[in-house]
Amino acid sequence: MWILPLVGYLGSILGFCFLTLAIASGLYYLSELVEEHTVLAKRLLTRLIYAVIVLQLLLCIVDRFPFWLTILGIVSHVVYLGNMRRFPFVKLSDPLFIASCVLVLVNHWVWFRHFSGHQQRAYQNMSSFYDTPDNVPTFTEIASYFGLCVWLIPFALFVSLSASDNVLPTMGSEGASISAAGADASKNRRSQGMAKALVDNIRALMAQVGAMAGWKKPEDRF
Repeated sequence: MWILPLVGYLGSILGFCFLTLAIASGLYYLSELVEEHTVLAKRLLTRLIYAVIVLQLLLCIVDRFPFWLTILGIVSHVVYLGNMRRFPFVKLSDPLFIASCVLVLVNHWVWFRHFSGHQQRAYQNMSSFYDTPDNVPTFTEIASYFGLCVWLIPFALFVSLSASDNVLPTMGSEGASISAAGADASKNRRSQGMAKALVDNIRALMAQVGAMAGWKKPEDRF
């Protein structure tokens, strides 16, 4: 067969492109919702963080999850909670924000090692190839844990938070004094979510690449 493998490659490429477009559209839409309902989003995220902390405690007590890894997960969500003090605005140089980014990677690595090591030990203790190891979490259970307890809050914060560089200066805030000439120009500025800004930057970059390749005129933008 020669044509069918080519069709499979083409379908995979198109599927990846449509999936990327769907994710970008979802991020854009969620950022718009957060911008319109900031108070509700803050309340929802705060309660969601507390719910994940309680879930991790239950997993440690009932299912005997590792104590120190559970403590790491709880401390991480307490750090995530610190980003809510000025929600939805955040400074990219804020130590809490930087610590949150580091803790996301650390949590992913330690929990991946825990589950992979647990599965490896369980299969090594099998006396026969046809035996079924006991107390080994399934792929669905592992993926659900990562989705809810490791990735959910950081992803929600990424969609919800806005970079402080786009925030209008206000009375009593840092850099509150602005000139009268700059005040009129700043009135049209609006805080923008990081996810939304990322999508806009990617769209602008694609427009520039298309213009350089001759696919679009420089004045034509998305």
